[in-house]
Amino acid sequence: MAKKERYAGRKAAVEEFPDQNAGRPEPSPAPELNFYKLFWIFFIGCFAGVVVETLWCLITRHRLESRAGVIYGPFNPVYGFGALLLTLCLHKLRGRRDLWIFLGSMLLGGAFEYLCSLLQEKAFGTVSWEYSHTPFNIGGRTNLLYAFFWGVLGLIWVKNLYPLLLRLIEKIPRKPGVVLTWVLCVFMALNMGVSALASARQADRRQGIPAQNAISRFLDEQYPDEFLEKIYPNAMPADDIPAPGEEDAGA
Repeated sequence: MAKKERYAGRKAAVEEFPDQNAGRPEPSPAPELNFYKLFWIFFIGCFAGVVVETLWCLITRHRLESRAGVIYGPFNPVYGFGALLLTLCLHKLRGRRDLWIFLGSMLLGGAFEYLCSLLQEKAFGTVSWEYSHTPFNIGGRTNLLYAFFWGVLGLIWVKNLYPLLLRLIEKIPRKPGVVLTWVLCVFMALNMGVSALASARQADRRQGIPAQNAISRFLDEQYPDEFLEKIYPNAMPADDIPAPGEEDAGA
């Protein structure tokens, strides 16, 4: 009898105070990522980043200027890899508080921007952005303001752009989509490879190193300095950038 009374009491308590989470929709699991989806995120990021920065340059500087990162086509792998980084590191956080997504994107973006600048300088002897004159900069490669922008971008990406992009990718017919994926993958790999070789050869020319073989001579003929300066108008020789404090001393 005592057991029945205790059971009846627990049942009544449950009915009187139901689970507060009952009826709330469970957060949907993070979508599965594969090579197919990741490549399209990369490719669309390469293109969309160039479009956005070209428009920004047009609005702020009142001129059209190349923002491409490769020789062929309006693509910049920096934006593509940035989209991949935000996707792989943040897509599982979409159910978390906005503050955590913002801070995570802020740290990721700042570190990514710093690393890209460092790798460009080590590989080609140039940098495409330089923030030594701005407050709270780190080695002139990134600064607090742009890290803040990365945080905002990451939040918008996780909450809005990334889900929309996945829906668009899933609408691509599967069979032609797979074929197109491999065609574009080969194109981007060759494009990035040729662009890297041309930039490396330009760095050699800057140091007075003559062409040593047929490949070097081909690069000199097909991708001279005048051509590359139109593709990469913001690529500055790292040696020409004054160290912090030198500008003031010179003035």
